[in-house]
Amino acid sequence: MTTINHSPLKPHLLTRAVKAAGSFAVLITALLITNPAAAQDRTITLDEAVKLGLENSKTLKLSQSKIDQAVSQFEQAKDQALPTGKASFGYNRAQIPAHKLEFGEESLSLPSSANAYLGTVSLNQTIWAGNKLRYARESTNLLTQVARLDAVNDRDQIAYNVINAYYNLYKVIQAKKVVEQNLATIDAQIKQSQRFFDQGLVTKNDVLRFQLQRSNIELNGIDLENNRRIINYNMDILLGLPETTQLGIAQIVDADRSAAPLANYIDTALAHRAELRQMDLRTQVAETNIKSIRANTSPTISASGSAYYVGVSGNPIPKSGKYITPISLGVTLGWNFGTLWTNKNKVTEARLQREEVIVNKDITSDNIKNEVNQSYQNYKTAIDKINLLQTSINQATENNRILESKYKSNISSAIDRADGQTLLYQAEINLELAKADAGLAYYTLLKSTGTLNK
Repeated sequence: MTTINHSPLKPHLLTRAVKAAGSFAVLITALLITNPAAAQDRTITLDEAVKLGLENSKTLKLSQSKIDQAVSQFEQAKDQALPTGKASFGYNRAQIPAHKLEFGEESLSLPSSANAYLGTVSLNQTIWAGNKLRYARESTNLLTQVARLDAVNDRDQIAYNVINAYYNLYKVIQAKKVVEQNLATIDAQIKQSQRFFDQGLVTKNDVLRFQLQRSNIELNGIDLENNRRIINYNMDILLGLPETTQLGIAQIVDADRSAAPLANYIDTALAHRAELRQMDLRTQVAETNIKSIRANTSPTISASGSAYYVGVSGNPIPKSGKYITPISLGVTLGWNFGTLWTNKNKVTEARLQREEVIVNKDITSDNIKNEVNQSYQNYKTAIDKINLLQTSINQATENNRILESKYKSNISSAIDRADGQTLLYQAEINLELAKADAGLAYYTLLKSTGTLNK
């Protein structure tokens, strides 16, 4: 708020100040004229903005990629239960330079070279491994659910970012409307004071004070327009719209919703916040990990089957009497009993990890309660501010009316008249900002309870 010095100002100093502000007046007038709804490319509702923000969010696309990776890991865990198979086929040629063996009077002659083909096909299937495969599937399935809840958190945050930007743009636009209204009012006052000056009822100082007040309002309008452009550009990026799109805000509902008791919001948050559900899932993952480590001490049973092709002919095409095809089937029982004394510390570590998750859940729960309480108190305070500012506007309006009447009757000075106008102007801006703050505080409360997108 600009404070007007109540000490008398010399007319030539006021004239110089007004001229210096003249260029700003031209600029802000152009901005205010070219900013009506006709120059806006798109007027958007809050629901439309949130929908666009969610549809075009690169963060959510990344979240979906993480979910896809988790699902892929789950499918890989399921594949571990399938049998494994191998096949190979090889050719060997042996050169035998010394190929004669003598055993006294007897001797054995070998060929100088020999060819051999060896082919194998084998299948192996684990029948029992202490349920380690089942635990692996359960663990990866739980982690997939955790990834999906991460996406829920990301959706809530994106939606809230859009809502926050939407209300900030609304606040700037409403403040600009108040500037326009006050410019119209001050112009009327300037014309009236000019008439009084021509009639000799007021001094030139009185006229210049109104003109200075107009310049101060115009300067405020320039700052608001700069803020509007920045917020508008950021929203275009957030919503996936062309960067030159000029956004208009559809009328939002005033924040007149009555607040339920704090305990209701805390209970809702404990039931719906994704972080707590994630902690529950991570606790289950830790418990599954304990079971999986314990399964290391269990015996294993596996079945296998193998088939061989052994050909000693130089021709790879099988011929009767030139190859053999042994086939073997077997079941193997194995037990690494050393894990009975080497596995216990691993189990202890897994239990400690589970306890850490449980403690983290308690910490998260406390933080959520604090967040809900803060959001709740901020919302109630915002509602109380609206009621108080509405009263202050009524008071400022009556004060301005009285000063205007006194000024017309030449009872009060132009300083008092300008002060009354400034107080009313500031009260109007504060009320519009308070309404927007209350609306945003309500959605902040919803976000803290985990029900923003529900």
